[in-house]
Amino acid sequence: MVEMDYEKWLERAYSKLSKTTPKKGRFEIPEVQHFIIGNRTFIKNFRQICNVINREEQHLLRFLVKELATAGTIEGDQAVFHGKFNEALIKHLVEDYIKEYVICPVCQSPDTKIVREERFRFLVCEACGAKSSIRAG
Repeated sequence: MVEMDYEKWLERAYSKLSKTTPKKGRFEIPEVQHFIIGNRTFIKNFRQICNVINREEQHLLRFLVKELATAGTIEGDQAVFHGKFNEALIKHLVEDYIKEYVICPVCQSPDTKIVREERFRFLVCEACGAKSSIRAG
């Protein structure tokens, strides 16, 4: 009788586990392709970066605009910022965004999504099921 209950509970536990397995290999973000024309800074491969990290373009743009304290827009596949910003700064900010809004703090998997519940946002890992609160962005 006890063994039967154990088997039942074990099956139930396995059914609740995520079907997604963490990606094997290294999570590779495309190199930021950056250039400056006049008083404007462009990220040429902005859409590609957003697709690889599986985040909305507007979310990453809002983060960068806030961190750079400037105005910015999306034009086609690229992001345009008012002001001159060096490549190291842009690359560092993209890495900060990924650490805060993409990588799971529990298992380090990039397989996450942002979920909004009432007034709060959470980073939900599709690999381990962890749910972490994140700051509004």
